[in-house]
Amino acid sequence: MNVKQFRYSSDNLAYVIYGKESAAAVDGGAVDDILSFVEKSGLTLKYVSNTHSHYDHIIGNKDLLKRSGARFLDNQTLRNNGFFDVDGENVFVYHTPGHMDDCVIFKAGDTLITGDTLFIGTVGNCFSGDLKGFYESIKLISTFPPETTIYPGHDYVRESLVYARSIEPDNKDILRFLEKYDPSHVFSTLADEMKINFYLRFNDDRIINMLQQKGVPVGTEYERWLGLMKEF
Repeated sequence: MNVKQFRYSSDNLAYVIYGKESAAAVDGGAVDDILSFVEKSGLTLKYVSNTHSHYDHIIGNKDLLKRSGARFLDNQTLRNNGFFDVDGENVFVYHTPGHMDDCVIFKAGDTLITGDTLFIGTVGNCFSGDLKGFYESIKLISTFPPETTIYPGHDYVRESLVYARSIEPDNKDILRFLEKYDPSHVFSTLADEMKINFYLRFNDDRIINMLQQKGVPVGTEYERWLGLMKEF
């Protein structure tokens, strides 16, 4: 199973999950590029779906469905079933509330399409107000293998890592990541995120000390997560 990334608007990222014969589009705002890729690759677009319902992520749905004859997999179906198949291989779907109540992530092989739940070097805004749910979502993502590829919903890499550096000026991993960053292919690994993304590192002694200096309770993981989300 393969995943191809497409850029649209200023920083949105769309994806096609595909095998030898069929494909699924996720957050498919790059309509023309996606359909061109599918046609040139001899694929059939089988499904169209989304990581969540914000307009910039669903903007391509209508055109993709009309021009391809694909089936739309709505959020409730994704959450109820927990997977769909592409050429006989399962794409797993996990509910990850936080940014929005309806957020999901897609696991295709060793790749996670994380939408606006997890970006490179940061996390999404908690528009839902469900900080406990967001914490559980980040905990879930953290359980995947370190080599898992992270494909986010937006390219916020430069601004996120400039901000991360302002928080951790001595973190050399941030500079190393920026040196290899390629805007034509925006990705990281979970291992990268555990070095550069302080929102995932609420068990890191350096982060705990930083929170203590701000007078934030640090007795539990959830307190530390709340501290990071409220202070930064």
